[in-house]
Amino acid sequence: MREGEIQAVCLPENSPATSTAIAHGVSIRQAGAAELGQALQAMRQHTLAIFAAYETADMLSVPYSQEFNPPLWELGHVGWFQEWWIGRNQQRAAGTLCDPAHLRARCAVPDADHWYNSSTVAHASRWHLPLLQTNDCKAYLATTLEHTLTLLAQAGNSDAELYFYRLMLLHEAMHAEAALYMGQALNVKLAIDLGAVCAYFTGISGQISIKKGLWSLGSAAQGFSFDNELGGHRIALADFQIDARAVSWAQYLPFVEATQRALPRYTRRASDGSYACQVFGQWSPLEPCAAAVHLSYHDAQAYCQWAGRRLPTEAEWECAAMSDHPELAQGAALRPFHWGEVWEWTASTFAPYPGFVPHPYRDYSEPWFHTRQVLRGACTATHSVMRNPKYRNYFTPERTDIYAGFRTCAL
Repeated sequence: MREGEIQAVCLPENSPATSTAIAHGVSIRQAGAAELGQALQAMRQHTLAIFAAYETADMLSVPYSQEFNPPLWELGHVGWFQEWWIGRNQQRAAGTLCDPAHLRARCAVPDADHWYNSSTVAHASRWHLPLLQTNDCKAYLATTLEHTLTLLAQAGNSDAELYFYRLMLLHEAMHAEAALYMGQALNVKLAIDLGAVCAYFTGISGQISIKKGLWSLGSAAQGFSFDNELGGHRIALADFQIDARAVSWAQYLPFVEATQRALPRYTRRASDGSYACQVFGQWSPLEPCAAAVHLSYHDAQAYCQWAGRRLPTEAEWECAAMSDHPELAQGAALRPFHWGEVWEWTASTFAPYPGFVPHPYRDYSEPWFHTRQVLRGACTATHSVMRNPKYRNYFTPERTDIYAGFRTCAL
């Protein structure tokens, strides 16, 4: 290691986000065929359990929104995407070298390409398509999963041969999380226990000091990486201090009161001055220790300006998340970097790393470069397979439906 270079050896091990969930999110990217098969089946159960809540609530037909998709479209898309990239993909063993435009095998549902292809089916049109209805849609998912598992059992264990199976697992996890955002917006009763997370973070505060040095941003590890994570390069970081955890309601609400800024989505103030939050249609007292959530990038920037702070860059965030060595992160042994409560806005615009090459799923990254802001971390709705400190999430800066908050750095 060169003098002054920051090198992460291991992840912090004493926060809930970096215990079993983070270990899973890191290891699943190197998982072999047997583990992937189990994970794909468990993920499908997770997806269907969320969908069952929509059925129970009689919410399969929902009003149009730019923020989400019709539940039946979401469910069918998960099956179609898996079939398109695995069951119908004649070049699946080539991994990232697969030609995305090659001729596919016939689809199990004749019109599925015209309904569920997110690259070609306009968002607004998804409310008006003759989609598969509930039972047929579930049968389609069962068929595509069975075919996927059969092919996986025949696959080798190279990264190329397992690339699309790993992608399918993470893709479905993303859509499961999106379904939870939609459930929050539509007051669908879904079960997520936020209490344990809040209780853990009670009393955690303070700053972590990071010494200047070079940080290796980007993934060069074996296993699976998204295309926007590749292109490892060194970033020179100056000395900086960063919050040990995301900004809490106890910190954020005084800013709201002082500036008369609008309260975040799903939050209200009673006549007695107390605050409440709405979670899946149920109102309950707001927990001051919980991370402030459903905040836009603009909310985060306004708070930082008021507090005399700033947002971290994604390089600073990643460095702090992955550095727990006393010689690199002074005070980190006493105040480790805690993450996993909310997705965290950063000061970085979503852009390609040097030498970016798009993977076969062309629409995953490249169309969105320079139009969105990077978020790092994970939130309470994020499945464990997605919790990885290298993962780059990205949304347009005005979004408040996602479970997003932020932490700050010293100026």
